[in-house]
Formats: sequence, structure tokens, C-alpha cells
Amino acid sequence: MEAFGASPGCDNSAIVFRGDHDWRLGEKLHWRKFSLWEKATRAPLIIAAPDVTTENTRSERTVSFLDLYPTIADLCGVPGRKEFEGHSLRPLLANPKADWNRPAVTTWGKDNHSIRSERWRYTRDRDGTEELYDHTSDPLE
Repeated sequence: MEAFGASPGCDNSAIVFRGDHDWRLGEKLHWRKFSLWEKATRAPLIIAAPDVTTENTRSERTVSFLDLYPTIADLCGVPGRKEFEGHSLRPLLANPKADWNRPAVTTWGKDNHSIRSERWRYTRDRDGTEELYDHTSDPLE
């Protein structure tokens, strides 16, 4: 990062860091990464963009990696493609507490889906099993 900061392009370049979610080690008798519960669907996402983000800020909003393409296109000033899903995160980059009412959808395999809003997670598996968690009262599901 020091070398990047000293480079001639640092003033007009955004940095996007996307991580992987963690490995389940027996939680709810489940092993490996493949589940739709909170810990298995969360992953690091860091975006820094000149004249947009403020150092040492963090947003608690629920977003999706599907939002990366529209965000990068927006930051670069190029038109996004309508057939791609997701929404630009630029409003949250400028104001981490900005209104954001878009849930994140996670799919694992065929017909296993989870929808996560800031408060709720609803999951429906292909066998018809449904789960609903209120993260205000049950943050660990």
C-alpha cells in the first residue's frame, strides 16, 4: 500500500479488496463452507475511492458481491450494463449510514436460497425447510 500511495496513479484509482467466507467447523453439526447461515455467507469487502470514501469509516449495511460491478463502473464513470444485477455502493461509500433497503440474496446449489436484510435472514431449502432469524434478538442464529 505504501508503494501504491507513492505511485502516480494513486489519486485516481480505487482499491477493492474482496475476501472469502470462512470454513464451518462443526457449527450446527455442519462442516465445510456450504451453508446459508450468517457466518458462512459473510465475507470481507473493502473499497477505497478518492474523493468518495473517508478514511476509517465502515458501513454496517447489507450488500452483495453482485454490487461490485455496478460500483466499479460508477466509480470509473462508465455506464453500467442493465442486464447485470446489483446496485452501485457509491452512496454507502460516500455516507456509510445512507439509507439502503436492498437485501442480499445468497444461493447455494439448486433451489437453496437465503435473503438477508439488516434485521432478518430468511432461508428456504430445496426440501421445503424454512428458517427465519431476527438478528436483533438472535445475531448468532
